[in-house]
Amino acid sequence: MKEKSQVFTIPNILSFFRIAMIPAIVVSFIKNLIVLCVALILVSGLTDLLDGFIARRFNMITPLGKALDPVADKLTLGSILIMLAIKKPILFSLFAIFIVKEVFIGIQGLLIIKRTGTTYSAKWYGKITTLSLYASTMLIIVWESMPQILTYVLLGVCLGLVIFSMIMYTLRNFKALKQAKTNSK
Repeated sequence: MKEKSQVFTIPNILSFFRIAMIPAIVVSFIKNLIVLCVALILVSGLTDLLDGFIARRFNMITPLGKALDPVADKLTLGSILIMLAIKKPILFSLFAIFIVKEVFIGIQGLLIIKRTGTTYSAKWYGKITTLSLYASTMLIIVWESMPQILTYVLLGVCLGLVIFSMIMYTLRNFKALKQAKTNSK
């Protein structure tokens, strides 16, 4: 019974819901239902904020939630970025760097779990990166005739933040791995 309560917490259900919303976001984008697409992305983003708030406020933080929440973010953002990159090829570089970062950080996270049995929560730089990606992609979706210079500015900001957060998470993760190695001696 204890495991069930750790799986079916309100924050975890919200994360599962966000993952389940991805096909609807993709279909609405493909069918050019812009208002619906952006509304679904907003709901996804708001449920992301809500699940974190509920988890912290009501002491519902679980190891599954720590892993599931960022997976829901990455799947949602990855889907949005690939859709936009297909429509606006200039954005493929952002999608590619995003994927490299997530794979690289994901491997580090698996190593940390293997060596320490611990998962770490998102940091402020990851949250700012996620927020900027959500905001920028929604703006690009809504404003189809956005001036190219503005697209480049948004692309540059998002690329910079993705790279910055990759560096910061890598530093944190290597510190945790080093500490685990020191503690095991």
